[in-house]
Amino acid sequence: MVRGTSTPTRADRAREVAATVSDPEMPMLTLADLGVLRDVEIVPDGVVVTITPTYSGCPAMATMRDDLVHRLQDEGFGAVQVRVSLSPAWTSDWISARGRRALAEHGLSAPGPAPVHAGPVPLSLFPVRRALTCPRCGSGDVELTSEFGPTACKALYRCASCLEPFEHVKEI
Repeated sequence: MVRGTSTPTRADRAREVAATVSDPEMPMLTLADLGVLRDVEIVPDGVVVTITPTYSGCPAMATMRDDLVHRLQDEGFGAVQVRVSLSPAWTSDWISARGRRALAEHGLSAPGPAPVHAGPVPLSLFPVRRALTCPRCGSGDVELTSEFGPTACKALYRCASCLEPFEHVKEI
């Protein structure tokens, strides 16, 4: 027996299992790395998992829920309930360091610090200016090609040095 270690609880095991579920839109990230996995709780009749969407209306939420339910049930956690918490709102600052590395390793540009707002959020129809570097060659000579990529949370860029296109996960 090793001193100073404790036996994982059922709640610890449920958290470990839930933390392995991948994001359906960016499968190189787990829900834990993305920061949407908020809580895992053992209740008398099963497990309750709380997740926060990256934005209201995120179409991946149903798949996230289904994947969490199936993964936990496959590991013997009977009844699984997934709750959605909208407060506090998700921010790209919740993406873990491991998640940011995974994005870069897959050719995606990780978000910078999220903007901080006090009060109403101003709406702009103009592209957002960002200081980015190409995730492939590291050049700062990049240009925005579209503020919206394959998902609403990504913008499309092109590197003027290596000429490779890349996606940038937006700061939210």
